[in-house]
Amino acid sequence: MSEHASDEHVRVERDGEVAVLMLDRPDRLNAFTGRMGDELGRAYAACDADDGVRAVIVTGAGRAFCAGADLGGGGDTFAAPGAAFNASPVQPAAWEVRKPVIAALNGHAVGIGLTIAMQCDIRVVAEEATLGFLHVRRGVLPDMHAHWTVPRAIGHARAAELLLTGRTFSGREAVDLGIASRALPAADVLPAALGMAKEIAVQTAPLSVALSKRLLWSDADRDEVGRLETEFHRYVMGANDAREGALAFVERRPPQWRQRVPGDWPQDLD
Repeated sequence: MSEHASDEHVRVERDGEVAVLMLDRPDRLNAFTGRMGDELGRAYAACDADDGVRAVIVTGAGRAFCAGADLGGGGDTFAAPGAAFNASPVQPAAWEVRKPVIAALNGHAVGIGLTIAMQCDIRVVAEEATLGFLHVRRGVLPDMHAHWTVPRAIGHARAAELLLTGRTFSGREAVDLGIASRALPAADVLPAALGMAKEIAVQTAPLSVALSKRLLWSDADRDEVGRLETEFHRYVMGANDAREGALAFVERRPPQWRQRVPGDWPQDLD
């Protein structure tokens, strides 16, 4: 995977088996554009298809993660859309990427900036960042499947408060609410996300993680989840990585994983 040119709105870098996708409009606090959505979707798709990528980080250049929609159009920013309009303009979504996607919220994340992050698996946030689903204060409403992702993460009551009031909250409160798992000084956010991503890359079996992620994001009920856990175990047990994980632990050495995603992905799950 090569780096994007500097004039693009999403810059892609590699740190070993970790792909870092950087929203790259720092002069506009990484305000979201249609072009940014297209580029982020293409980067997600490339990461999903690349067996050499074990984890993905989404972060922002400069002092913000994403300040929401670019309001440069003034009153016409949210003009009547055409037939092709989609309230979820990043395709595929982060939850469809078969690698863990970590949102490193290095600064302010509001509006679509926050709903993009809610599609990720894990969120690490700057303590001093301002976050909020501000859409209803701009005459629109939350997007990017937020009416599904936010209640899943924090429950209906808290989701209703945040989505319907559009109030802002700090990175520290985001952890208390369940929006994020860690709040750190801004300078520590990306290093912490990289540390987590590299631990995933070394210590976890790629196929096991991908199948677990599929279950975490599924809408299956209790009994269906139990059935799928059994089915997925039948697929991985007896394979190389199930043997390697146990041997590496017993022999006190780093595991050498051989199965990859999508290379060894079960064909009947596509």
